[in-house]
Amino acid sequence: MLPLSQFPALNATLNSLTSLLLLGGFIAILRGHKNVHRAFMISAFITSAVFLACYLTYHFGMHYYYGKGVTKFTTPGWPRTIYLTILFTHTILAMIVLPMILRTFYLALKERFDEHKQLARWTWPVWMYVSVTGVIVYLMLYQLYPPAS
Repeated sequence: MLPLSQFPALNATLNSLTSLLLLGGFIAILRGHKNVHRAFMISAFITSAVFLACYLTYHFGMHYYYGKGVTKFTTPGWPRTIYLTILFTHTILAMIVLPMILRTFYLALKERFDEHKQLARWTWPVWMYVSVTGVIVYLMLYQLYPPAS
């Protein structure tokens, strides 16, 4: 079993993979490759679902086993301002995007492609933003400005 300490890196990897899959799906649909688009988007959905399961496992595990909450960003000044701005927008949009993703997928599964396309124009950039900023949050919190031990 993977130690809880490895979950932030795993989550960043899953977010990175989701971003690449979303980009592949976008390029595929622009080129008219609907089956390739479908495969990329289903893969992005699965990767995001695995991310969510790992994210929840990490946070519940840290609380249950160690009595710890979220990791605090302790660097002062402009890095803190940038980090908190990214984290705030990431968190709000992460909550908003899940129902958007589910609805967009539902419309595609029901072959309601005109409605799917209309909603996907909003869902895709929000989902991409959440995936990319998830990686940025990880890099800032654990790699660039790690908390003091």
